[in-house]
Amino acid sequence: MITMAYGPSSVVGEVLRNEQAAAIVRRYLPGLQSELMRVQCMRGTLEQVTGFVPDIRTDPATREALYSELAAVEATTHIPAAQTDAPLPPSPDYESSDVPRGSAALIKRTHSTRWRTFEVELHGPAHGNPYTDVILSADFRLGERNLTAQGFYDGDGVYRIRFMPDEEGTWTFRTSSNARSLDGVVGDVHCGPAAGEDHGPVRIHGFHFRHADGTRYLPIGTTAYAWTQQGDALEEQTLRTLASSPFNKLRMCVFPKSFVYSTGEPPQYPFAGSPDDGWDFLRPNHAYFRHLEQRIAQLAELGIQADVILLHPYDRWGFSDMGAAADEHYLRYLVARLGAYPNVWWSLANEYDLMWAKDTADWHRFATLIRENDPHGHPISVHNWVELWDNSVSWVTHASIQDSPAEITEWRSRWRKPVLIDECGYEGDIEWGWGNLTPQELVRRCWEGVVRGGYVTHGECFLADDDVLWWAKGGVLKGESHARLGVLRKVLDELPIDVDGIDPLPGDFDLLMGGVEDRYYLIYFGHMQPRRRTVSLRPGTRYRADVIDTWNMTITQLPDTYEGTFTLPLPGRPYVAIRLQALEE
Repeated sequence: MITMAYGPSSVVGEVLRNEQAAAIVRRYLPGLQSELMRVQCMRGTLEQVTGFVPDIRTDPATREALYSELAAVEATTHIPAAQTDAPLPPSPDYESSDVPRGSAALIKRTHSTRWRTFEVELHGPAHGNPYTDVILSADFRLGERNLTAQGFYDGDGVYRIRFMPDEEGTWTFRTSSNARSLDGVVGDVHCGPAAGEDHGPVRIHGFHFRHADGTRYLPIGTTAYAWTQQGDALEEQTLRTLASSPFNKLRMCVFPKSFVYSTGEPPQYPFAGSPDDGWDFLRPNHAYFRHLEQRIAQLAELGIQADVILLHPYDRWGFSDMGAAADEHYLRYLVARLGAYPNVWWSLANEYDLMWAKDTADWHRFATLIRENDPHGHPISVHNWVELWDNSVSWVTHASIQDSPAEITEWRSRWRKPVLIDECGYEGDIEWGWGNLTPQELVRRCWEGVVRGGYVTHGECFLADDDVLWWAKGGVLKGESHARLGVLRKVLDELPIDVDGIDPLPGDFDLLMGGVEDRYYLIYFGHMQPRRRTVSLRPGTRYRADVIDTWNMTITQLPDTYEGTFTLPLPGRPYVAIRLQALEE
């Protein structure tokens, strides 16, 4: 125990340990009574927290009164747990000089196919802490090409190096390591043509996406943050639900989540240790990460991209504030484990601006580390709570935003990158406004986002006796929006094959329109319910017209064809769209 003065730099969680100080803080910041605010603010300083609470942020006199009262409290607090120190650099003497170089047992396949995960398995030393004491990589060569993949320790003397061959032919490899037995191991793998529906990792293509082989990818996503920490029965149910859903992207966390409706302990933890005894952040629990990668591989079998959230603030275990050395060690380890899976995206954080222990330089450092260690160049983003990230920086591949879709067109123009509204609110009936949208409103936001030239992610928060809400834990979908989003996916899948996606187009002041000029138009009326609509396009091209009832899930082709300025009959119901497709000459 130490005695100190409370002030702007005091961490909220430490202040709240003192009953007298806690009473003062709660009087000035009554929002801290709520479970949401407690979770979000416990690791922030008083200065950080008062900087975003509206009533006190704009009232310096009240802030000073808060600090003045706290200064009068005899402040006895716990010494914060020490963050993990940086490990010593791996030593070239990890194994003695009598150990033959390259003597580790090599277990590998001899064949792979394009864009499948290939693995080199080595059986080697296990003394000390191999997670930090051993560095391991392999250079994979095909002709003039050379890609370096990092290895990782997987427990019980087993080391793995994973690689995703992206070109047919015979790749050779040679390992490098400070451990003599792991250094200089050589081999090869013959890569054949891509199998089945393997199209390779997703790449950015202008404002949209295509797989590495050029196949178009149009994300219709959903969110189940902590689904991989729920036990086999519920996780398998989640996979069955996804298999019959329209979704081809899933936002998910690496670490457990502590928040409303997600308050239990996970079946296992990501690091050696326990909540009571603390954690050794430099000793990952390989069983935890094996389970995670198994679930990601199962998503790949379903054709679903795993948008993997590397860090998040909803944490009572300390994983959001491990210290710089442990953060970097964890990220290197995770990229080595997951980077050769074709369906992985990197999301540096969910709500980065609530991660009080990190600053802007940290996020740039993390991104640089990932780019240096990921030879396969997966998409990478940073997701906000309030403060938008500067998505113009070169390493950001696409914008991942928490907001409404209304500004998508402006953000596209600002950043010249794809825009995903990964959190626009959730269909459901919980008490908070972000989690009780009607299904009609969520579907409307998704359609609006697409017509504006972006993509919007689904989520669902329905109260349940077992506290299993899809947004947190997966399970089954209880709402009405997901089936309607199947219509949106069908419309996108039916775009002309050479069209990347929907781009915003100019229209009348009350007309939301996107597509490809003179070829394809998608018009969405949202809440409006016209019985007819006049549309003016450039003459010279004739179109067939479909009326899409996005709520009742019908697509009706009108009998006539249209050119120039024309008036279309409509059903006089909300949530209707028009699709205009140019007739081939």
